[in-house]
Amino acid sequence: MPHTLLLAAPRGFCAGVVRAIDVLDQVLEREEPPVYAFHEIVHNRYVVDSFERRGAVFVDSVEEVPEGACIVFSAHGVSPEVVRRAQERRLRVIDATCPLVTKVHLETRKAARDGFDVLLVGHEGHDEVVGTTGEAPERTRVVDSPADVRALADGGRPVFVVTQTTLSVDDTAATIEEIRAHYPQAEIRNDICYATTNRQAAVRALAERAGLVIVVGSENSSNSVRLREVAAAAGATAYRVDGLEEIDPAWYDGVEVVGLTAGASVPDELLDLIIADLRERGVTQVEPVVVATETVEFRLPEELALPVIEA
Repeated sequence: MPHTLLLAAPRGFCAGVVRAIDVLDQVLEREEPPVYAFHEIVHNRYVVDSFERRGAVFVDSVEEVPEGACIVFSAHGVSPEVVRRAQERRLRVIDATCPLVTKVHLETRKAARDGFDVLLVGHEGHDEVVGTTGEAPERTRVVDSPADVRALADGGRPVFVVTQTTLSVDDTAATIEEIRAHYPQAEIRNDICYATTNRQAAVRALAERAGLVIVVGSENSSNSVRLREVAAAAGATAYRVDGLEEIDPAWYDGVEVVGLTAGASVPDELLDLIIADLRERGVTQVEPVVVATETVEFRLPEELALPVIEA
């Protein structure tokens, strides 16, 4: 059975997630339930369930929200079309979009306005990609791999490249290389965020020493899924779980060192349960593996500085 647990640092909540959760928390404190949120505030089942118990209602369409009600936009951002429909319904909007996602939206909008075709490197259908594509849908194409790039037809316009913020650093590098080969004059922005980059570096360091790596995060969390992939690519046996209840104790058989990390939308309390369980199973040494120190903080939206009133 394991005797050592390696804890990735950084792990868990990033600044954008902290901001989004704080936003919805404050709105729930100030508003009578139900409070509506467009899509899951962050991609974590535990967090979403906790908010639902407090009266939050997560919707996939603004048409599900009563006219004049309050709605919070999730950390992943929304398209201008969603904003327009919310205005038509006179919804009171609190925008919890991560500022780093907002930056990608602004880059995309400006590039299309300046005459570029936009290549968005990301996962088709992910909330962040849907929102970013909506800034210039007629000019934006989503690519997820070098093969996607090779399949593109030349639109005859200059190319501008942006990326989803939560991608695999290594996989994205291969796609960007293919874009450079096909569009040597392309203007390229690497928008993978600091938190994604740091967490992937930390899990890679775990995988170099641990026989088993456990990643805590929900299946619809892009950055959590990428963490498991990075650990596996580095040679470790790796599993992604939502929490302690999904861990099979048989995974520990023959393993001396376990690595533990969490996606950017995962609260520490989910890891605390796993750590306590491993101590009961005989782990005597818990060692942090530190690859970076994060100090980033984002201010809350201006709307929360004043009472929420009807537009």
